[in-house]
Order: sequence, then C-alpha cells, then structure tokens
Amino acid sequence: AALLGAMLALRPRRRGTPPPSIAVVQTLILLAGVGAVIMLIVGTSLARAFGIVGAANLIRYRSKIDDPKDAVVMLCALSVGLASGVGLYLIASIATLFLLALLWVIESFEPRALKVFDLKITAENEAETLRPRIEQVLRRFRLPFEGRSLNSNELSYEVQMPFDASTDPVSHGIVATSPKTDMGVVWTDKKAKGK
Repeated sequence: AALLGAMLALRPRRRGTPPPSIAVVQTLILLAGVGAVIMLIVGTSLARAFGIVGAANLIRYRSKIDDPKDAVVMLCALSVGLASGVGLYLIASIATLFLLALLWVIESFEPRALKVFDLKITAENEAETLRPRIEQVLRRFRLPFEGRSLNSNELSYEVQMPFDASTDPVSHGIVATSPKTDMGVVWTDKKAKGK
C-alpha cells in the first residue's frame, strides 16, 4: 500500500503545474499505509468501521494541525490503538514497526528546517562601510540572507538559519568585523520555514 501510495504521490506532472509539496507527498504515502492497517483491523466488522470513523472525526475537528503529515501520524496511532483494543496485538505490533520504518524513510527526505530572522545591525555612521564585512560573515556561516534596508546608521537583513543553530557565533563574528565600533546586533525571530 505504501509503495502504491508513493507511486501516486510521485506521479509525473504535466508541464506548467506546480510541484507537489513535500508534506503532501509524505501524507499520501502514509495515508495508503494507514488505510491498509485500518482495513486489516476493520475486517468485516461494521461496528469497528463506525468506531474508526468517529475517532477519526474527533482528531480532525478537535486538533489544530498545521502539517498534514502530523494528522496522518495521529491516524497511525489511532489505528494501532484500535488494533490493540480489539485484541489484534500482532497486527498492532507489526503495523507500529512498519509505520515507524515508513516515517523514518519519508522524513529522511525532508529539507532541513530553517528559522527566519530579521537581523538589525546598528553602527553609527559606519553601517555602509561595514556592510561588505558583515555579509562576508554571513556567507562564512553559510546563511542565506537578503538585504532589507541600508542607511549610514543601520543595516537590516532577512537571514535563514538551521533550526538548531545558535545566533551567538554569528553575532560575535559580526561584532569582530570592527571591534572599535559601538555596534548593536539584534535578531528577531520572524517565522519558521522548510516544512
């Protein structure tokens, strides 16, 4: 089921259509696997089928979920719980191991999560002259950046950083570009990117 779901998710696209988002591709693959597990649990029991529909609606309407893959992972947990609840322990165990392996493979293709910051650097009457050195520091740390504003007293950038990286080494590198200058470095967390 997961392989067939992957074929549907990764199908060739017509020219001019936007590429699918990674979250949608992952969700389609997982949904196919979860659907197969749920059908193993339901079998021919109408009562189990109604129970699954009711529980799935609770997840859908009671949970605020940003990533569609997270909703499918909730359905994975629901299907494993239902299998355990009706005494299908072998199916629950095998399904858990299979879905864990599937998630591990799918999530290994995710791009690295990035944080987006507004970076403001103040340096009275020296901001323009410091700009090349500051941008060199950003490049040295391999941080994608885009200039937002520039005047004689202030530089402003939008900077993307890996989610688990610290701003401290970059700030120290920026200040070190001109140790005698009274410089201010302010990072403002803007939004998360790469999901």
